[in-house]
Amino acid sequence: MATEYMTVAGGCFWCVEAVFKDVIGVVSVESGYTGGKTVNPTYEQVCEGNTDHAEAIRIGYDPDVISYGELLDIHFATHDPTQLNRQGNDMGTQYRTALFPANPEQEAEARAAIARAQEGLSAPIVTTIEPLGPWYPAEGYHQNYWEERGRANQYCMAVIPPKLQKLRKSFAQRSKTSTEG
Repeated sequence: MATEYMTVAGGCFWCVEAVFKDVIGVVSVESGYTGGKTVNPTYEQVCEGNTDHAEAIRIGYDPDVISYGELLDIHFATHDPTQLNRQGNDMGTQYRTALFPANPEQEAEARAAIARAQEGLSAPIVTTIEPLGPWYPAEGYHQNYWEERGRANQYCMAVIPPKLQKLRKSFAQRSKTSTEG
């Protein structure tokens, strides 16, 4: 198995991470920052909104099990790609919906996935396709957040279970679990 990687943003990285950790074929998920100008940003700097970074996740996946396009379809189904610089109550450019393709093939598939997702929506998709720049892993306490701390966090309890339900309803064959939430 040769692991391939994709980088996406769609609001709070805790919430996006939780979805992809439950996807068959995903071998790693790391929360971090990309798309900005500050070298080695901290969570506090990114939250201030002055670094231009997005809270994002870097997903390692087995392309023999799941494709980049299928992962993008899951991403579009489990966040709101029509909200500009926000997801729910999280507002600011750090919460934008964005794709960071690693090569021309991923960029072409990203454009195709946006077109597929747009077919089912009445509002226009505002997801951007941005150059994949440097990746900065988030601080350790942000990694595996849902599994380790999220169930004690009211925000996570309000946001993550509905996302997992969307995954399990629309992509049941791709979900590692069907009863946990």
